[in-house]
Amino acid sequence: MSTMTTEPRGPARALLLNGAARRVAARLCDVLLVLVVLAGADRADSELDLVVGGLMALCLLLRRRRPGGVLAAVLALGAAQFALHGLSDTQPTTVPAPYDVAVLFAMMSVVHHSRAAWMPYAAGVTVLTASALGATGVPGTGMEPFLHSWQDLTLLWGMTIAVWLLAYSLQARRLYAESQAARARQAERERAHLVRIATAEERAEIARELHDVVAHSLAVMTLQADGAGYVLRTSPDAAAAALKVIAATGRDAIDDMHRIVRVMRHGDGDGGGPDTAPRRKAVTLGEIHTAVARARAAGLSVDLSIETGEERLTAAEQVTAFRIVQESLTNVLRHAGIGAKADVRLWEERDVLLVTVVDDGGGRLSHDGEARVARRGGNGLVGMRERAELAGGGLEAGPRLGPGWRVCARIPRRMDDDAGERNDPGGRG
Repeated sequence: MSTMTTEPRGPARALLLNGAARRVAARLCDVLLVLVVLAGADRADSELDLVVGGLMALCLLLRRRRPGGVLAAVLALGAAQFALHGLSDTQPTTVPAPYDVAVLFAMMSVVHHSRAAWMPYAAGVTVLTASALGATGVPGTGMEPFLHSWQDLTLLWGMTIAVWLLAYSLQARRLYAESQAARARQAERERAHLVRIATAEERAEIARELHDVVAHSLAVMTLQADGAGYVLRTSPDAAAAALKVIAATGRDAIDDMHRIVRVMRHGDGDGGGPDTAPRRKAVTLGEIHTAVARARAAGLSVDLSIETGEERLTAAEQVTAFRIVQESLTNVLRHAGIGAKADVRLWEERDVLLVTVVDDGGGRLSHDGEARVARRGGNGLVGMRERAELAGGGLEAGPRLGPGWRVCARIPRRMDDDAGERNDPGGRG
């Protein structure tokens, strides 16, 4: 599964700077605003203007961390400037002054950097109200208006609204860029999680396939080899027959291994032509007879009863049933041993395929309950349970009453409208 990172595009990507570049750009912008305010204070008529303008410029250095506090401080300095201008005969400050642009910069910072939704609107209303006081003055204090016409107020309000809209637009773009970046990070995390899930599922599937092919074949070959060595001198014909079974089982196992490796390299072949990738071996209920024959050849006594037909089951259901029977017989060979008796039965009950494999534990390898302990947590039981659960059913395995072991699997059958899939040769083994 390929992973691709989704990144913001267009203006959002241009606004979303990262790391050192973002910090450097922010500091340069702060320095530029401070220099603009200081230049305006230097052009004023009074030395006190330089003090008030310098304090406003210093306040702007904190506009990103405390935008609301900076706006309040700048407005307070503007009120002091206004009061000094109206209450002093010497007029130590200039009203309006070029450095008063710091009020607009502070308002822009609130709109652009504040996290509370109400603060941008409160900042705009506050600055518009302060501008209106400049046109009317403050009655009862003796402070005269510094705007001499409504045209001046209209121009100042228009400038304030334009700056507010610009800041709001920048905030919207910043939030959009941040949301895109967050979505990209979330998508990347989800992709990584899906990749881990897919990898785990593929590893589990490979483990099941390899175990089903290798464990069963090796169990048959090992028991046949032991038997051949035991009767080699006393019954050469029986030894030769056992060697033939070993050779046939080994060839089948090698073919299955090659097929699995090719499928792992090229896929299951469903998406391409017949020559692009090999298909897995088609498995039907008929394969159960082959597995039972091998178990009998290895020394088991097996009774088989199949009370359903291939035409009634999907390919996946047939594969699941076969693998469960195959692994169960392998476990009987490994843990109950030669001479044990096993009963294999498949039948349907209320649209559920039931598979049971029961042995009597009467073989030569079962001693003092060791077989039961060994069969509790092996890979074979895990694989059978996974197969049953993937089919929507379940599996129970454990000692039965008396000696022996019992495996029972429940595999829900698909409805009859899926009959077209039941004979599909694309069933996977």
